[in-house]
Amino acid sequence: MTPERSLFLSRRAGLRSAGVCFGGWLGALALSLALSLVPAASRAASWVVGPDGAPMSLDDAVAQAKDGDVIEMIEGAYHGALVLENRKLTLRGVGTAVIVDGEAKLAAALALWTVRGGQVTLENIQFRGARSQAGAGAGVRQEGGRLTIRRCQFFDNEHGMLTTNDEAAELLIEDSVFGAAPRIVGGLYHLLNVGRIGKLTITGSRFQQGFEGHLIRSRARENYIAYNLIHDGQRGGASYEIEIVDGGMATILGNVIAQGADGQNPVLVAYGSEGRAWPKNELRLSHNTFINYAWTPAWYLRVFKDHLPGGFEVFAVNNLLVGPGVFWLGAPGHFEGNRVALRSMLRDAPTYFFELPPDSIWRGSGVDPTNFEGRDLSPKAEYEWPIGTRKLEPGRAQWSPGAFQR
Repeated sequence: MTPERSLFLSRRAGLRSAGVCFGGWLGALALSLALSLVPAASRAASWVVGPDGAPMSLDDAVAQAKDGDVIEMIEGAYHGALVLENRKLTLRGVGTAVIVDGEAKLAAALALWTVRGGQVTLENIQFRGARSQAGAGAGVRQEGGRLTIRRCQFFDNEHGMLTTNDEAAELLIEDSVFGAAPRIVGGLYHLLNVGRIGKLTITGSRFQQGFEGHLIRSRARENYIAYNLIHDGQRGGASYEIEIVDGGMATILGNVIAQGADGQNPVLVAYGSEGRAWPKNELRLSHNTFINYAWTPAWYLRVFKDHLPGGFEVFAVNNLLVGPGVFWLGAPGHFEGNRVALRSMLRDAPTYFFELPPDSIWRGSGVDPTNFEGRDLSPKAEYEWPIGTRKLEPGRAQWSPGAFQR
């Protein structure tokens, strides 16, 4: 869409064109009455902005945009902090290289972009090089509201994303990439650092190249992490791949979760590590492929049960455990259909073909996950390289352990 076309679609341009079509004030009045009968969402305007301020600067577009509008960002590098406070907007990158760049320079702001409340969607934007004088600079910082991250990238930030504590807040991440944590000893930077919010959902995304910190760290009341590649690389230097800090309701489904040989901690998934548990606590692990690249044993799942209330249970079905390690040790609950394998038993792990080959002894050996202890823990999709998901056909008669049924 050209800048001229987008400006034409703005409310002011629409009104001017209506006057020409209908004839003066009478035509404008007729259009105004017609628009009053149209839902607000269909009247959303598009604003086109560029990194050099043409045809409009990002700050000016944000200042003038109304709820429901879309701001389209032309390719290039954007600089400077942005705060969206109680807004209902979509900011969308157009092209392949829309970069919000902090240039790894110390800044007074806590984030490149900050979302405070409202309902915001960010699409097709790369956030890079966030550094804060406070030592916790984020590509995007969420302070309440409902935030959707779709097809975005976060590289070389002290924290790729960080959310503060707001139990009414929600974060949805789809088809995005988080990676390249700064290699600063003692930094403990997390690719995704989520506070005590209401719900975290992550699908079709990739997490890689951590250093000392965790790939995903969440205190959310409800966590749904499904069909992702959470893979730190064969020599990755992260700590936990997933840390569900405060317990709560957590579903980890259909992911590849891999720890490199240089990992800082042998635990891949930690649950309840700090013991500030939510009122309802349950962990569901289904159809994940866990991989340990080290020769020493990994702790695929560590449940800090001393931090959790009585009656807590794990429901783990049809997970594939690749490499030396333990899974159910010290975790109370129900474990069925989980299989142990070597990397050589996968189709081609070095080239990221993590599925079981057609002649695998584990093909079809899983139990039925559709009604496991009264819970449907069956995958409805699979991770699709490099980002995204693809649906599984319903009505499957046999199930294989791990993240892939193909």
